[in-house]
Amino acid sequence: MFKKLCFGIVAIAVLVPAVWSQTADEIIAKNVQARGGMDKLKGVQSVKSTATMAMGPGMEAPGVLIQKRSNLARLEFTVQGLTAVQAYDGKNAWQVMPFMGKKDPELMSADEAKEVEEMADIDGPLVDYKSKGNQVEFLGQEKIEGTDAYKLKVSLKNGDVQTVYIDADSFLEIKEETKRTVRGSEQVVESSIGDYKEVNGIMVPFAVESGVKGSAEKQKLTITKVEFNVPADDSIFKMPAVPAPPAKVEVTPKN
Repeated sequence: MFKKLCFGIVAIAVLVPAVWSQTADEIIAKNVQARGGMDKLKGVQSVKSTATMAMGPGMEAPGVLIQKRSNLARLEFTVQGLTAVQAYDGKNAWQVMPFMGKKDPELMSADEAKEVEEMADIDGPLVDYKSKGNQVEFLGQEKIEGTDAYKLKVSLKNGDVQTVYIDADSFLEIKEETKRTVRGSEQVVESSIGDYKEVNGIMVPFAVESGVKGSAEKQKLTITKVEFNVPADDSIFKMPAVPAPPAKVEVTPKN
């Protein structure tokens, strides 16, 4: 009996390091495979996602997000009959916000631009993270609503820091926290990710619930359709020219 107990202790001691010997690169490789494999992911040149965001009681904002390689994105969403645009052309982020009294396109601030720039990464921050200038650190395991998940710290090139939680069984992402500075104040936005469905051999989440960490207010995004490799001209991502103000007409007083 004593020998069996000793053998059991030794076996556990051998197995435990194996559990924790996962590296960030190994987890990322399994995540890529779970999503459909690198060849499938790299075969996607553009994505069109149609969705509805529930922004509060009785208020929904339908929208369309178009992403295209390399680092192009355009989001349109409608609130109370007014359509807003946020876009990134690979260098500059711009927006049109009519319900904020801004009907003309304008460049976004550096802080605001980060979110749109990250949205333009069609593969996500983990794929080819080194070539993108990102850093990834494995922080061990943690339970997320009863589910064992691998925890990765992703330091983005733009200065934002994301904590990505990957299901230890499916190796699909189930939660994400993003720490960024907004108007001089540090803010953490957490997103729960789920309802994965297969689209042309690629696993895509169809439900995302987001909000500032610690706040009861959440925005629920329900994706209704995802299309790959749809035509998207580069011109739709570029900021339109701002209309020139009307010329002043000088009136010469009559004598």
